[in-house]
Amino acid sequence: MLGSLARWLRILGYDTAYDNRIEDDEIIERCRLEGRVALTRDRRLTQRFRLRGCLLIEREELFEQLREVLEAIGHEIDLNRLLSRCLECNSLLESVDKARIRRQVPAYVCKTQSHFKRCPGCQRIYWGGTHRLNIYQRLKTRL
Repeated sequence: MLGSLARWLRILGYDTAYDNRIEDDEIIERCRLEGRVALTRDRRLTQRFRLRGCLLIEREELFEQLREVLEAIGHEIDLNRLLSRCLECNSLLESVDKARIRRQVPAYVCKTQSHFKRCPGCQRIYWGGTHRLNIYQRLKTRL
């Protein structure tokens, strides 16, 4: 229901668990055990929620949803946290030496990039490409 929002929260560096295959009861239990706040568009879930943390996302447009979450938690965007988490599994990324991942990235990327990060969870490799500039631009113009 909120997959794009979850991805953008990870882009912003927020610890964001997301699994669209689990049922409401499991969401509630996971939030309770992990101390998480549930974000949902399901009004019934907010009424059933037996925890302190549940935020009903009322907006439909992605960047309005982001604004809604940031206002609710009282945070502003911290550029130092930007792209610090794996977009797939949510783990914190770790810097990795270019020589260690040389064979795992395209030759052109290895030639043109000097800083790389790797996810300790799923082993995905990240580098600063044009997408980083696109993200900055979208955040600057939309938030």
